[in-house]
Amino acid sequence: MEGHTVFVDGETLSPSEVLMVAQGRSQVEVSPDAWPGIHASRAVVERIVQNDETVYGINTGFGALVNQRISSDDLAQLQVNLIRSHATALGPLMTVTEVRAMMVIRLNSLCKGHSGIQPHCIEQLVLFLNSNIHPAVPRIGSLGASGDLAPLSHLALALIGEGELIQDDGTLALTSDVLFTLGIMPVQLTAKDGLSLINGTSQMAAYSTLSHQRLKHLLPLADMILCTSMEARKCSVSPSNELVHKARPHPGQSLVAQRIRTLLNGSPIVGSHSDCDRVQDAYSFRCAPQVHGAVLEAFHRLDEMIHTELNSATDNPLIFPTPEQPGVHEVVSQGNFHGEILALTADFVSLALFELGSISERRIDQMVDPARSELPAFLAQNSGLESGLMIVQYVAGASLGELRGHASPRTAFSTSTSAGQEDHVSMGATATWNLYQATERLAEVLACEAMVACQALEFEPLTPAPHISGFYKLVRTIIPPLEGDRSTSKELRTLSSTLLEGSWLARLESEYGRLPS
Repeated sequence: MEGHTVFVDGETLSPSEVLMVAQGRSQVEVSPDAWPGIHASRAVVERIVQNDETVYGINTGFGALVNQRISSDDLAQLQVNLIRSHATALGPLMTVTEVRAMMVIRLNSLCKGHSGIQPHCIEQLVLFLNSNIHPAVPRIGSLGASGDLAPLSHLALALIGEGELIQDDGTLALTSDVLFTLGIMPVQLTAKDGLSLINGTSQMAAYSTLSHQRLKHLLPLADMILCTSMEARKCSVSPSNELVHKARPHPGQSLVAQRIRTLLNGSPIVGSHSDCDRVQDAYSFRCAPQVHGAVLEAFHRLDEMIHTELNSATDNPLIFPTPEQPGVHEVVSQGNFHGEILALTADFVSLALFELGSISERRIDQMVDPARSELPAFLAQNSGLESGLMIVQYVAGASLGELRGHASPRTAFSTSTSAGQEDHVSMGATATWNLYQATERLAEVLACEAMVACQALEFEPLTPAPHISGFYKLVRTIIPPLEGDRSTSKELRTLSSTLLEGSWLARLESEYGRLPS
């Protein structure tokens, strides 16, 4: 762990802090401001148990078993049984980064002070994160309502010393063995603890946040790749004229047009063809502000949603202590665990990413087709004898085909569960995972466009604009110019991963100036 500490308080957790914790770059500590609320809501639970009041989630069964009253002697076993029975997820294990993101999001929600969980559970989550103890969590199992019950149950199983952990080398070990070696005691669950740990939107929020952090860098880089292609194809900047976008003032469209003007400002290539006889560029260039801008607005909706969701109480029931007038009204059974807002937002953004990939692939086509580009066919040094970048367009199309599958809404399916008690679910875990995968496919398409655009610039004697020259140089650290046919698979995969990681944006902005945002 590095020296930075993220303080969780249920109110101020940011997506970038989630990523820092998820990647193991930050320790975690509960803010002192959060403890009074945690203790106050826990006091309500303890009073209910002591007074033998009947309240859902504290001394009743769960879901369709809500009318089953549980005796005080069995409350601890009720919570353990809940965790064991619900830890039934399927599929491949979540990565350590994904699990850590889910853990810190769950921790922050509990610190909001409406869950009634005992402080020991919160302290155990903090200890696990800071000690690099990572529960083994199969990804599939959440329906996005009643929270992410199955995956979160695997997380909770580790807190009580059961299940398995992911070790540093990727192998699995029994939680009980690891905790014994480290001298860590499993947490002892009491009333409501298990339900508070598993009834929330933390897996959905984790994938949404990780996608958000990828797209925060990838979308500006997509605009830079667009401008690289515009330089390569000698496109006009006039469609990005500020007057044009004031006439249709959608904020995303206006911002992308401003970025294009900034990125291509002072370009010798643009200046060289300002008086050419080309009347209009193809839509994939001329309408880029309108398409890229619409995608950017979809991202802004994701940004707004995830900032709210990260700092929300999403379990059930919630506790609102009123010490001056205590009673069962302090515990409210409600539906904040329902992931509809995450599901619909993820589906919307996934569709938007397909559109961005689609227009990117069309620009590739414009550059490799000699009938339109006035460049050698497929940008080969010796067309005919060599295929050049012909297959780069193919693989961009293949990734785009998968991206089209990701554009299909996951929210448009619901199934009734728990004997009809839980009769509408969001499929939010499926939708947010789908978005996370879509970011990878988009990066692949953009990597193909970047490779093609940089190769097209090899046939241009003039130097591109500063930002574009800097981007070209970075691409060339991974993909050398073509001197003949060669396999470019590894190069493209490396470039795709690099674009997804996002560090190039900060590097380019520090050297050549910040992009409008």
